[in-house]
Amino acid sequence: MWLKYFLAWLPMIVLAVTNGALRQGVYLKYTGELRAHQISTVTLILFFAVYIHYIIRKFPPANSLQAILVGLMWLLLTVAFEFGFGRMRGVSWSTLLHDYNLADGRIWILIPVWVAIAPYIFFRIQTSR
Repeated sequence: MWLKYFLAWLPMIVLAVTNGALRQGVYLKYTGELRAHQISTVTLILFFAVYIHYIIRKFPPANSLQAILVGLMWLLLTVAFEFGFGRMRGVSWSTLLHDYNLADGRIWILIPVWVAIAPYIFFRIQTSR
């Protein structure tokens, strides 16, 4: 079971990189850096929503607990990838953590929160039908 959901997480990297390219190549041209960051946060949530909804329909968890555990696994993988990849690229810890500073208008924290709760939300929607 865990391998299936691990493999299902991998395309989220492609979605995130594509979203980052949109931010740098499109949003940033027309907005400032903060607004581009905020727009890309929302678009990535939407991309992930479509993808996670598809995955949960195709490979439904057995129960609510399993859906929660899938979300927690994806949360850990996402945070580990983001910080690990960032550090590999030489990005400082302060720069990496800056995107999580709500007081500065940085809303990136919504990404790992969404990744964590979306499997459960879509599982509940699917099972309520």
